[in-house]
Amino acid sequence: MDATDAALYATLLTEAPAGLAFFDRDLRCRRANDALAALLRVPVRDLQQRRPREVLPEALATAFETALRRVIDENRPLSDLDLVVPAGEPSPDPHEADEPSASPSPPPAPSSTSASTSASTSTAHTVTATALDERILACSWLPAKGADGEHLGVVLTALDVTDRRRGEEVIRRKEQRYRSLVEASAQVVWVAAPAGGVIDDAPEWRAITGQTPDDYAVGGWLSVVHPEDRPRIEAAWRDCVEENRVFETNYRVRTKSGTYRHFDVRAVPIWQGDAVIEWVGANTDVTGQREAEEMRGRLTEQLSAAALRTARLQQATSMLAEALTVSQVVQVITEVGRSAIGADYSAVALLDDDKLRLRIVAPSQPGAESETAPVSRDEIKVSDQTVMSVAVRESRPFLAEHPDSLRLQLGHGERDLFAQHIEERAWVGLPLLAAGAPIGALRFSFTRPREITEEERVFLEALAGQCALAVERALLFEREHRTAEELQRSLLPSDLPQLPSMVLAARYNPATRHVQVGGDWYDVFRLPDDRLAMAVGDVMGKGVLAAAGMGRVRNALRALALNDPRPAAVLAGLDRLFSATEDEEQFTTVAYAVIDPETGQGEFSNAGHPPPLLISPDAPARVSAREPGTPLGWPSQRQQTSFSIETGNTVVFYSDGLVENRRRGVDAGLEELVAVAADAPPEVVGDPERLVDFLVDRMLAGYEQVDDVTVLALHVPPKFA
Repeated sequence: MDATDAALYATLLTEAPAGLAFFDRDLRCRRANDALAALLRVPVRDLQQRRPREVLPEALATAFETALRRVIDENRPLSDLDLVVPAGEPSPDPHEADEPSASPSPPPAPSSTSASTSASTSTAHTVTATALDERILACSWLPAKGADGEHLGVVLTALDVTDRRRGEEVIRRKEQRYRSLVEASAQVVWVAAPAGGVIDDAPEWRAITGQTPDDYAVGGWLSVVHPEDRPRIEAAWRDCVEENRVFETNYRVRTKSGTYRHFDVRAVPIWQGDAVIEWVGANTDVTGQREAEEMRGRLTEQLSAAALRTARLQQATSMLAEALTVSQVVQVITEVGRSAIGADYSAVALLDDDKLRLRIVAPSQPGAESETAPVSRDEIKVSDQTVMSVAVRESRPFLAEHPDSLRLQLGHGERDLFAQHIEERAWVGLPLLAAGAPIGALRFSFTRPREITEEERVFLEALAGQCALAVERALLFEREHRTAEELQRSLLPSDLPQLPSMVLAARYNPATRHVQVGGDWYDVFRLPDDRLAMAVGDVMGKGVLAAAGMGRVRNALRALALNDPRPAAVLAGLDRLFSATEDEEQFTTVAYAVIDPETGQGEFSNAGHPPPLLISPDAPARVSAREPGTPLGWPSQRQQTSFSIETGNTVVFYSDGLVENRRRGVDAGLEELVAVAADAPPEVVGDPERLVDFLVDRMLAGYEQVDDVTVLALHVPPKFA
């Protein structure tokens, strides 16, 4: 060995940041550098001439020797193998018995206490490293050979990748949180005893798991948790029950079909006084999000060489996040797919409930109809010989690169079905799979013979996967929307009280931009003393949860009003209810008034709701200048104001959707509302039915409605002799 080689060798052993070592065929460490000793937390002298099991913890030594034997037996490198160095006391200075030299500081490491091989791709928040932290080492094992080709042993290189793994985990968890927030998912509610046991049956839960009532009564929800998750979940549940704190986690659940689906769960203790009387939990199926996450990982790996198509796929993902209905999903997928592979026509079909027919779905924009492939009928039998039928039946892509290939595979069925496009010369059919089962098919066609490359096929399969997930989410969303809208409308008054001295009118306009139902509501009812109670409210959020929250507030308000109708007392009672039962982040506003129909005298109290609009024939229209109180559940002393509605006057209550949107703030909206009311003709002001329509039409003109709009008007007509 010349001086240069010697210098290189010495520098690598003493200065290299990576761990280096040489093991002979008997697994003995013949030479190791300072960096490896620091990473393993053992002195260099303890490594020399010893096998791993003689100096390292058992699990770590087993992983070491398994890798060494594999390289020796197979005589080929082994790379990208992660080893976890367990936590322990910091090792002595590797130069304690030698001359001093600098040694790199140990980097931060995960908090696991076992040593094992790992293919970590995700982590938790990065923390400051200490001498007691574990470390993750990325190791490569290389067979070492002599000049004559003799296999001498194994060379090890090790890098500390703890920070990298933790960074990946931070990214993964942030993405998971985002998906949990923006993606709609159905919830299943269950109830448990104060000690955590079963007290009530949960039919919705059993419909998913296939448990009998007896099975659920004995084992509860824990009995169907995946065996790998159960110890962790049982321990976490037991700790939360003992400490009376919120239980929030996720696990896999065995369904009645025998497969497992991922669920997020949140359970809260229900208090009565100082004691917990029960637990209420809600489970959300997040399997679609998990599948989307897994698919994204596969796509990133498979399409790394196809930058343009990857960008388009990301574009589709972004656009699908905004596509809430099935027709909107179809529009996005067909546009992205056609532009990516140059297809001339496209079509999407979904399976009916009986799984025997495919129904063609039209895109959301009428202008796209010329680009789709119209069929001679709206439905296709799964048993037919068509591109989409075969893709669904066999759950695999169907490719026909020219007409002869199509005739060979299908005969003339496809050409007869899509007779309006006789110029088609190549076809692609892709199944839309959700949880491994087909829910529909995607079809592209070309006016020239076309060979689909493997790269394009991977892209199209990925696109079909995104389409399937988006369609499944859209179907769930549409079902939830219908349920929420039915629930909300069922809780609104079917008609308003008919009074000789007052005229009432109301409007509820759900937002159409996102096809979503919110928590707006209104109520008018007679009190036992013949006075009139009026309320308008807004529960933050959208969907079934908001509609259900609205129903709880409305019912509670009625009950409180029948006991003590004073507005301040009613709102104070709602505050107590919120503090006891609702989440802290729940934001709900209410405007509530009690009016004597005979005299027009009344009392009013406001919990954070927009101020009422006052319209008088003798004075300019205005909104109440009294400062609104805080929303329900926020600590405040509820106040009430006395008022009188004179003959010919009108009072209008409304939700913030009437005055606020993305282009108009609340203050500007209130000013515009006053101006619009001032422009209302006398015949409109005197007719509440026309007035509410006039206000809604004028206030929404030129703006995109993104929130529900609720308006309730009360008018005192002139009294004629």
